[in-house]
Amino acid sequence: MGRDDEPVDSMEIDGPQQLKVEGPAAVPEGFNADYLRVYYGNLFPYGDFFKWLCYGNDGKHPGCDQSYVGRREFSFTLENDIYLRFQSFDSAAELESSIKEKCPFKIDIGPVYSVDPAKRHAYAQSGNNVFVPVERELIFDIDISDYDDVRYCCSGADVCSDCWPLMTIAIKILDTSLRDDFGFSHILWVYSGRRGVHCWVCDSRARKLSNEQRAAVADYFRVYKGGENALKKVSLAGPVLHPFLVRSYTDVLESFFEDKLLLCQQLFASEERCQKILDLIPDENVASELHDKWQGNRRSSISKEDVNAARWKQLKTTLQSGKHKAQGLRRCVEEIVFSYTYPRLDMEVSKHMNHLLKAPFCIHPKTGRVCVPIDPSNCDDFDPTAVPTLSQLLGELNAAGFQTDSENNWERTSLEKSIRFFRTSFLQPLLKACKEELESAYNAKLQQSKNSLNW
Repeated sequence: MGRDDEPVDSMEIDGPQQLKVEGPAAVPEGFNADYLRVYYGNLFPYGDFFKWLCYGNDGKHPGCDQSYVGRREFSFTLENDIYLRFQSFDSAAELESSIKEKCPFKIDIGPVYSVDPAKRHAYAQSGNNVFVPVERELIFDIDISDYDDVRYCCSGADVCSDCWPLMTIAIKILDTSLRDDFGFSHILWVYSGRRGVHCWVCDSRARKLSNEQRAAVADYFRVYKGGENALKKVSLAGPVLHPFLVRSYTDVLESFFEDKLLLCQQLFASEERCQKILDLIPDENVASELHDKWQGNRRSSISKEDVNAARWKQLKTTLQSGKHKAQGLRRCVEEIVFSYTYPRLDMEVSKHMNHLLKAPFCIHPKTGRVCVPIDPSNCDDFDPTAVPTLSQLLGELNAAGFQTDSENNWERTSLEKSIRFFRTSFLQPLLKACKEELESAYNAKLQQSKNSLNW
């Protein structure tokens, strides 16, 4: 609810003591432990966060595994890079008081282990190796800095509206395939706070995958095989393309490359950039034929705006013309598009159960931005530069006249939309599915014991 709807708040804002404050800008930009304390004290959604990681095991149902959430590893990174691994909590209140007390600069979530990770040493002394990860969301980590060879606007951790769409494309491709090809439905996408996105696949089927199965899923998505020195990072071999790749290309990648990336990254605007694309053509004669064409038409009437579109068109015409079809070049156009646009995953993160991944609703220390969920069905509208910052939220709290210890202070800030989305679009459908699974597993168990008694 907006502040304007609350008469008490508007009165406070109009009061004489508030006149000095010019809106939310009252809190200087930045990130520090004091700001973080206010955030953890008033805005972090402990209840929803903990409910998520319980997966329905915090209820009264006799089928609940009461030890479940207490076997989950949390890792805190404190100020000055002090790491506290293998933290565990039995209740939301316990998690909340620990976070408020320790004020972690970063919170990572690990797997659910076979035993409480905080007591792992006690089990180790018993001699049998019982401390192993048994469950973990299937996760994906995509970072814009892995695209530095195909974006010319930014590099490293920087990101802008010209290169962020590469992340949007990654979300579209993976989200569609995880739902349509693998049948998963409880998928949480989160902005990493700076330069990338994280994906949490939370269906129970996904959480129970072995490392081998995870590697197989990750491998399904692996098209871009970038080695630093390999010129050609995408090879689409075989007589026909896999249906998933065909779909990705025709539904998403081709139009994104031609309508957006080509122009906003000016892919053919210089000799060097042209060369980079020509290097992806395996036949040197064809590459040099195009090179000469472009050298020739540099001074012609092609205007600056559409030199990229014109050269791309020439390249396509040349590669797809009858005389080159037989030379194994027919896939070359697709390979170029895939090289420039296809999602680049950090494979290791997805393959192993014991990888840590930053928790949603953390604050990124370098940007001060909140790691907010991204709605995959509206990911085109997501703007990383418009994500609320820590100081902005504190300014909004100040302006709204927040109540200490009120659970709903977030409703008065621009975090409201993110928490509401997390709760209604992700958490509620997930918990409903968890409850149904718990009940059917419990009923099956009852039936089984009944059968054995009857016998």
